[in-house]
Amino acid sequence: MEKREPKRRDGRAVDTLRELRLELDVSKFAEGSVLVSTGDTRVHVTASVEGRVPGFLAGSGRGWVTAEYSMLPRATSSRSAREVTQGRPSGRTAEIQRLIGRSLRAVVDTSALGERTVTVDCDVLQADAGTRTASVTGAWVALGAALSRLYLAGDLPDWPLTGQVAAVSVGLVEGVPLLDLDYGEDQAAEVDFNVVATADGRLVEVQGTGEQRSFERAELDRLLDLALAGIAELAQRQRAALADRLALVAELRQRGRRAPTPPRDERDLWGPPGGR
Repeated sequence: MEKREPKRRDGRAVDTLRELRLELDVSKFAEGSVLVSTGDTRVHVTASVEGRVPGFLAGSGRGWVTAEYSMLPRATSSRSAREVTQGRPSGRTAEIQRLIGRSLRAVVDTSALGERTVTVDCDVLQADAGTRTASVTGAWVALGAALSRLYLAGDLPDWPLTGQVAAVSVGLVEGVPLLDLDYGEDQAAEVDFNVVATADGRLVEVQGTGEQRSFERAELDRLLDLALAGIAELAQRQRAALADRLALVAELRQRGRRAPTPPRDERDLWGPPGGR
């Protein structure tokens, strides 16, 4: 018997993303920033560049990309205490921070950064599920904006981004695979996954669990196919948001940077003493 598609609150088809908006340059001082809105989830993302690296990279000539994540106290239907009052981030927060950092480093050549650290801060303003996946998707955009600024200014000799990364949730609701779950769907899901992948379909991380039941390999394959199709669409939206800057980067890379002219010996500049 064929399963009927569950009726989604916003009328989307089962394989359709929530409405996505990427608003660039929302922070005056950060090297890169974006406000990510996906459905009713909103995340403010900034990328900050510092001229230092963690101790384990000192003297290596390599840079580092890391992330921090937080949720405002009233991002959800009831107020939650700020984690600073507890003295340390919760286990959930620490896990999400590590996920975002790993995801970004999968598409960055850290040797091209020099000894710089890029810290991406993801602050959830409003949560309706998918905050970690929205953070990963927005983090790449903020990182791309920051790195393009450095590269176009001549501060980076090579372009550090080696690809794109984005993330989306998928789940089984009433046995039907759904893309990009909202809060109600996330709560009802029998099985749900967060999938991080590159624009060309290479998996970076898959986090999934059977919330209400176990699942079959065929169901997992269907969910991954659905997620990768959604991530390909997210990648298009990321490129569109950064199109002008990426075009300038591509032009400069194609033209090539002129190697600095080596200093000439002073005798060559002025000639021998008493010369004509």
